[in-house]
Amino acid sequence: MSDWRFCPRCAAGLATIDLDGRPRLACRNGCGFVHWDNPAPVLAALVEYDGRILLARNHAWAAGAFGLISGFLEGNEDPAAGVAREVREELGLAIDAVTLIGVYPFARKHEVIIAYHVLAHGEISLNEELAEFRLIAPEKLKAWDFGTGLAVSDWLARRLIAGRS
Repeated sequence: MSDWRFCPRCAAGLATIDLDGRPRLACRNGCGFVHWDNPAPVLAALVEYDGRILLARNHAWAAGAFGLISGFLEGNEDPAAGVAREVREELGLAIDAVTLIGVYPFARKHEVIIAYHVLAHGEISLNEELAEFRLIAPEKLKAWDFGTGLAVSDWLARRLIAGRS
């Protein structure tokens, strides 16, 4: 449950109510505000560049911690267009193709991840968010067991199955 205490519409206090079997914060004044506490949509890009997978390290992350390119979905933005925007903004790359990998809950950060496989080209130019990147051969890529790592696992499994066909 959120730590909200006051209604953003009328400034009255909020109370916990049962709505559809779930606790929700609602305005005590009756203005109609309900805090649904929905997870934030996050876009993730498994970027394939020159036949390799690009993993990046955010400045805020520990040394040696690399992950997919990610960012928040903007209002009224198509998720596929949004992931292409994130790749352009964070890496300076042009997008050739965007294919959905899957959608994954990330309860730890109260997010839902919409992950895509992105084919990209151009010259890599990291923006101010990223400290460094690595290019990894797909056969050497290893998934991690949380967040965007679930998308990596699914992409690797599909790639293996497609290679057997």
